[in-house]
Amino acid sequence: MAKAYFIKTLFLFIYRILFRKLKTLRRSLSNSPSFSQSSIFKTCHKYTCLSHRSSSDLANSTMIFNMEGGLLKSSSLFPYFMLVAFEAGGLFRSIVLLLSYPFICLLSQEMRLKWMVMISFFGIKKESFRAGTAVLPKFYLEDVGFEMFELLQKGSRTVALTNFPVVMVESFLRDYLGVDCVVGRELKVFHGYFLGLMEDDTKYVPSNILEENLIATVDSDHHDMIGITDFNTTFSNQQLLSSCKEVYFVSETDKKNWQILPRERYPKALIFHDGRLALRPSPLATLQALMWGPIGFTLAVARIFVAMLLPYDISSPILAFSGLRLTTNKPNTEGPLNPSSKHKGIVYVCNHRTLVDPLYIAFTLKNDLTAVTYSLSRFSEIIAPIKTVRLTRNRDQDSKKMEKLLSKGDLVVCPEGTTCREPYLLRFSPLFSEIADEIVPVAVTTHVSMFHGTTAGGLKYLDPIFFLMNPTPIYTIQLLDKISGLSTCRDVSKSRYDVANQVQSELGKTLGFECTMLTRRDKYLILAGNEGVVTCTK
Repeated sequence: MAKAYFIKTLFLFIYRILFRKLKTLRRSLSNSPSFSQSSIFKTCHKYTCLSHRSSSDLANSTMIFNMEGGLLKSSSLFPYFMLVAFEAGGLFRSIVLLLSYPFICLLSQEMRLKWMVMISFFGIKKESFRAGTAVLPKFYLEDVGFEMFELLQKGSRTVALTNFPVVMVESFLRDYLGVDCVVGRELKVFHGYFLGLMEDDTKYVPSNILEENLIATVDSDHHDMIGITDFNTTFSNQQLLSSCKEVYFVSETDKKNWQILPRERYPKALIFHDGRLALRPSPLATLQALMWGPIGFTLAVARIFVAMLLPYDISSPILAFSGLRLTTNKPNTEGPLNPSSKHKGIVYVCNHRTLVDPLYIAFTLKNDLTAVTYSLSRFSEIIAPIKTVRLTRNRDQDSKKMEKLLSKGDLVVCPEGTTCREPYLLRFSPLFSEIADEIVPVAVTTHVSMFHGTTAGGLKYLDPIFFLMNPTPIYTIQLLDKISGLSTCRDVSKSRYDVANQVQSELGKTLGFECTMLTRRDKYLILAGNEGVVTCTK
């Protein structure tokens, strides 16, 4: 183990030195244009001059900004192309991109962009490409500079110029930031597949494109156009920015001083996102993840066999030694809320973070629970250490099935019907409130460092594998006070929806999550373009 760690550390050290040398060499070979040599701008200022101007002064202005140079803290495009390569193209494509990157760094700005586009997009089906809407917005939002975001809010309209292909950024800019117009290059398509080639850069040189797309109905004499960019924008963007009355430059020093945009300031809440990678895939982080992959897969398989074959008292310390972390509070040990009623099993109702939520609750209670779920792959069903039962989404049939199971023991239910990674709770299905005498809300939180154990558009049977591949995945289980089900509730005016909403509210307060009315259908329409109906083969 020590030898493997030494080899890994040495390899990372050599890679870092090589990367720095190549970066220095690339600077000397790069022939990208510089603003310091350009004379097409009327008035040029530093970004700090614009940041001190008041909202009233900019109220009638159209803010034209370069996304990579004037909005994101990081100037590196590699992480976003790696997300496309890994999530849309697969493991092999991401390895090719990583191995090619040191050589790509030797090229000019435009050629670097073209090569990363080629590797990331070539052969990907246009219809099935969802990374731009389901994966990338989360990472863009986490890279937005708070100071620049506030500045752009002062203008009446915003126009984004981008070096990225439009398909990678349009959803983020329009849906999450409310940008009025996005100017960038389209990808060439042949028989429904991306060719990995962008449209000619000169397509966007005409300076009147902004008037045609955005302000055709605005009197330009009373509507100032202000440009914001860095020193490495493309020639076409320079031509477009030349239409501005003033242009402001953002330096790398400015970016380093920016704060990250807080989640509560997002113009649109980020509730759903997809993709397997939990880390920002910089070159070094990607290298670490790919090197960890074979070790993580072996570790995940070992963890599954330990959980399947050994009793709780023996498997728990072994799994903890392997890196799995479980934090719990003291389980609720009170007697029945209504001793006079015919006591049935307890229904444990939890928010849904990953597929293994019921398993962790069973380990916490050291009890053989039965998990009821709406959809489960055959593989997940086979490897599950506890009993799992599929529901049919037919209310009457599911109610009878759960009643029968509850008469034999305790159940675990995830009434959201699907997982949610972010600090939000989806709408709770009220079925559990009708059949339970006693309900124990269970608050669940998780933390992963490399891979997400959930997916909307990928292979769901790999969910537990990816979760267990993390070096030290963390689970926190909190069992709350019991709540009466509908049949034993003393308040006869309560409906099944009231009970379900009460449980959701208690979990939301404990976790600090926001309760929503969104459903499984909403999640899958946003992330996968379908309604999330899964047909399970028997």
